Amino acid sequence: MGFESKDDQKRTAKSSSPGSDVDPQTPVLRISQLDALELDTALEQLVWTQFSQCFHYCRPGLLTPLEPELRALLQLLLWRFTLYSNSATVGQSLLSLRYHNTLSTSPRYRPLSRRQKLGLALLTAGPRWLQERSYSLLQSLSSAASAVDSGLLQKGLRNSLTLVSSITQIASLVNFLVFLRKGRHPVLAERIVGAQAAFSKPNVVRDVTYQYMNRELLWHGFAEFLIFLLPLINTRKLKAKVFSIVSGGDSTERKGSTEEQGVWKECGLCGEWPTMPHTVGCRHVFCYYCIKTHSIADPDLTCPKCGAEAGQPEPLKMEVEMVAM
Repeated sequence: MGFESKDDQKRTAKSSSPGSDVDPQTPVLRISQLDALELDTALEQLVWTQFSQCFHYCRPGLLTPLEPELRALLQLLLWRFTLYSNSATVGQSLLSLRYHNTLSTSPRYRPLSRRQKLGLALLTAGPRWLQERSYSLLQSLSSAASAVDSGLLQKGLRNSLTLVSSITQIASLVNFLVFLRKGRHPVLAERIVGAQAAFSKPNVVRDVTYQYMNRELLWHGFAEFLIFLLPLINTRKLKAKVFSIVSGGDSTERKGSTEEQGVWKECGLCGEWPTMPHTVGCRHVFCYYCIKTHSIADPDLTCPKCGAEAGQPEPLKMEVEMVAM
């Protein structure tokens, strides 16, 4: 009579429940899993940047003593509202992925348990916090011990932390090589807690857009073209030519008589009082070191004031008239 049966209602509710369309048997692309990790890292950095800007006008170094704890706290907040709620991080949600419980014997999708989510958070934020706080922890432990045992205790703890860090890095490297081989668990913490990425939607095809790549290639090609072209252009001569066109020849000739009197008081390159004044064939004066270094760097040097071709630097010959007071 137009009403749905109880079986149909149960089937509809089951199909609309979260995770009903997840197929853990479909292999996830390795690049999708790595992209999800990069997106999560970028989100954490963005949140930390926004948080640190709130204390921009406070005393410098205010957050430095508590920076490891604050970073861990922000990471736990992100974990609470992403992985704990939806069994998926932000990066995984953007790529239509979510975590599947591999410890379950059922072939169907099973979300992570509360213990797995908590273990994943501790294994992600804990080692990072311990690495950043290791020095201060060693200092506090050595200060609490006696003066005789402080050196041995600090040395032993440092060696232990170094050994644990080396073992962890080697294990992470081996895990990543296994991930490249089998395509599962790109992070060691996921393998320990039994979390595996799976598609949250059936028949998901990775949509690769090349707009960003084309734009980057275009700008890189344009930058390389400019790097190749700019050394071939004599910018000084071009600047002098443009300046002469804009200022006009008539006005230059009218101002020549007034500028002739004070032209020797200013270097044409540095603008300061000429040191060891030299000329290059025109009426402008330059410091010896200025014109010499520019002539060595550019064999086709032209005067930056008038655009005349620069010859060999010659000392300026001036006639000084002594006036009796």
